[in-house]
Amino acid sequence: MTEKTQQHIDQQWMQLALEQAAFAASIGEIPVGAVIVSQGQVIGEGYNQPIAQHDPTAHAEIQALRNACQKIENYRLPEDATLYVTLEPCTMCVGALIHARIKRVVFGATEPKAGSLISSRQLLEIGYYNHIFQFEGGCLQTQCSSQLSDFFKMRREQKKQLKLQQKTLNDSLK
Repeated sequence: MTEKTQQHIDQQWMQLALEQAAFAASIGEIPVGAVIVSQGQVIGEGYNQPIAQHDPTAHAEIQALRNACQKIENYRLPEDATLYVTLEPCTMCVGALIHARIKRVVFGATEPKAGSLISSRQLLEIGYYNHIFQFEGGCLQTQCSSQLSDFFKMRREQKKQLKLQQKTLNDSLK
């Protein structure tokens, strides 16, 4: 398979991850989405839901892993499994991906504060692991980054409006 063909395939799967992220945003979660693909089929999908699930581990990657492992009835993923995720995975997610034996991770946007593949930490570069996976970033990076920036911009606007409403209410009660 040529590099250009692989890039086209990666972009198609990342579009599905972006759809998962959009759903997360629609329910007030940080818009991160993920899909796991094996043999040209989605075997797992997930979106961020720590708030809705009251679960700090309910990141998109973890949700996709749980979904895939339930479907295949195994905690280890197939040898060809690729995760497509809109944001660079954090330390917890990298650990889970190692345990699940993912073959490859493709992410969209980098995560300067918590990214654990190339940004804040390069976990696979240090220490010994019983499994190492391939990874690459930047797939549909502009769309992935914009989705996150737009979400946080909307959240800031909502907070600003709420403060304004509270001020107006407080002023009217004086």
